Amino acid sequence: MTIKLGVPSKGRLMEKTFEWFGARGITLQRTGSEREYAGAVAGIDNVALVLLSAGEIPRELAAGRIHLGVTGTDLIQEKLALWDQLVEPVEELHFGGADLIIAVPQAWVDVDTLDDLDAAAAAFRAHHGFRLRIATKYHRLVRNFLRNAGVADYALVDSQGATEGTVKNETAEAIADITSSGETLRANHLKILSDGLILQSQATLWRSRAVKLDGQDRQTMDDIMRALT
Repeated sequence: MTIKLGVPSKGRLMEKTFEWFGARGITLQRTGSEREYAGAVAGIDNVALVLLSAGEIPRELAAGRIHLGVTGTDLIQEKLALWDQLVEPVEELHFGGADLIIAVPQAWVDVDTLDDLDAAAAAFRAHHGFRLRIATKYHRLVRNFLRNAGVADYALVDSQGATEGTVKNETAEAIADITSSGETLRANHLKILSDGLILQSQATLWRSRAVKLDGQDRQTMDDIMRALT
């Protein structure tokens, strides 16, 4: 068996991941055209590079089809219900940082906290006859967060695109999404609730708990850990 390392297949996350490994003596390289998801590893033997979307990496780690993978904390915890039993963090990479937050229209001057949101949601349902809609692609994390905060009378609506625009487009009344600078939220006249931080995320190297290694593979993994940590 070869140790398989899953890395985001394009964009800034791929580039920064390549740089991070390169600084530690392991060279990752994409081979072929941009349409080909093929890569090579130099600086350590018995390791194969697997290029995937960041959203696919949690599933592949959990299934044991890759041994190591780089993806965000948000995607691990959203896509894997029992994530801490399926994967373990090896190292935070200190890039790809973003906060998963709850945001509401700036015009809601009386809504600043989760308690305020709960009251607003109850009033919204009483007035409109349906639940206040929160647009997000992070259903598991948002549902658990709001349940623990005691917020009721809301409905999550799926948003896989420009979530910040859903309020302006009147397909949702509030959003739960990741943000780094907050500029897009402000541009869409949204504000973050003062206690609306759900999760702080960053790119992290994860190790699958689903695969037991022995012989050469265990030695390779030990070599990787010494190089990286």
